[in-house]
Amino acid sequence: MTESLHEYCGVFGIYNHPRAADSTFLGLYALQHRGQESAGIVSTNGEKFYERRGMGLVSQVFDEDNLRRLEGTLAMGHNRYSTTGQARVANIQPLTVKTKAGVIGLAHNGNLVNAIELRKNMEQSGSIFATTADSEVILHLIARSRKSRLEDMIIDAVTQVEGAYSLLLMTKDRLIGVRDPFGFRPLCLGRLGNSTIMTSETCALDILGAEYIRDVEPGELVVVDERGITSITAEESTDQAKCIFEFIYFSRPDSKIFGENVDKIRRKLGVALARNHPVDADVVIAVPDSSNTSTLGFARESGIPFELGLIRNHYVGRTFIQPDQSQRDGDVRVKFNPVRGILEGKRVAVVDDSIVRGSTMKKLVKMLRHAGVKEVHLRISSPPVQYPCFYGIDIPERSELVASSHSIDQIREYLNVDSLEYLTMDDLRSVVDDPDHFCYACFSGDYKVPLSTAFRKSVFEDSFVES
Repeated sequence: MTESLHEYCGVFGIYNHPRAADSTFLGLYALQHRGQESAGIVSTNGEKFYERRGMGLVSQVFDEDNLRRLEGTLAMGHNRYSTTGQARVANIQPLTVKTKAGVIGLAHNGNLVNAIELRKNMEQSGSIFATTADSEVILHLIARSRKSRLEDMIIDAVTQVEGAYSLLLMTKDRLIGVRDPFGFRPLCLGRLGNSTIMTSETCALDILGAEYIRDVEPGELVVVDERGITSITAEESTDQAKCIFEFIYFSRPDSKIFGENVDKIRRKLGVALARNHPVDADVVIAVPDSSNTSTLGFARESGIPFELGLIRNHYVGRTFIQPDQSQRDGDVRVKFNPVRGILEGKRVAVVDDSIVRGSTMKKLVKMLRHAGVKEVHLRISSPPVQYPCFYGIDIPERSELVASSHSIDQIREYLNVDSLEYLTMDDLRSVVDDPDHFCYACFSGDYKVPLSTAFRKSVFEDSFVES
């Protein structure tokens, strides 16, 4: 579905577990929503490293036989989503490299905005890169560091990069997590008996029955080894910019990120939407699944009955059949089906989390009209997406974003809906406790980390990829 936004990846690592690779598999399975193009696991028994990477879903890459070959009590894994044309085996993480500190594995969630300049400088001085992923730049910086202690080598590296990164690194006997000083992407600590876990979301802890300890703080480096958990300040965090879209869309509603329950925040989004942008309707329906929770908040606040008016096919990935002109709406019909008995003759409020290009929503509205809906009132639980994201979300360039060049009324006419309302920025800021510590760049164009001309050019030309 070209309308969908994509997170670039999810990470999971576990220390001191007799079946570390199996646990990592389950953790990645819970994080599948964060990356669906490739997956990888690296494990170690303290002497040798074992690796398995592949294109596809977690369940397609791993099976009982290859998991059994991933020996050791320490492992980490990565789910990845890449930009079109850059889904290549060489970029699958975790990446591993031999350094003076021994073998190091790395898994990265985020996007570096100065990676191109760093890479060019290193290539000119003799460095050879095996991938097109910005994550490899971090490994090169670690390997080139003149510091002697691994923690200092990592700090030396991350203080040279700019942008968003939640990193997991592993050696033969340590699991290390690092988060950028802005805290763009989530990363948390958990405990399972005598095992310690670091992962993108708490839903990956839940699948194992693990206990959430706390978030890795922005600018913090956490080392897990035989001594326990050690916290080091890698960079001072003075201006946090946590990604608000993690709450709006990306994270699972059963996760806790940035110290808040995602379900709670999404319900607040729906309440604010209903309170500030009311509608006369007979039923309210969600565009499943990401807007389900905000729709419940909208229904409760508005008093309009919530109904399951759209059924989503959960067994659909990317269709390889390209519909011809007579089947041009087939991609939407494959993914969603309206429940005519609920919708026919009704005034329907439809709640969704965002509109990107608008093409899929236009087809969805057409489908609802064909199902006999009398009126379609669209409510969006975020402000208009007007700017691309450069910190780890696949948002198209600005010219492709319908809200960047069209007014809300023009979008309403294009979508053929009876009314259209978005959350305002004030609405959005009202649902979180520390609104000044979030990034709203995709709505406002206010980028916390400056973007070089070379970086912008590379993103639009698809010559360099993000993690």
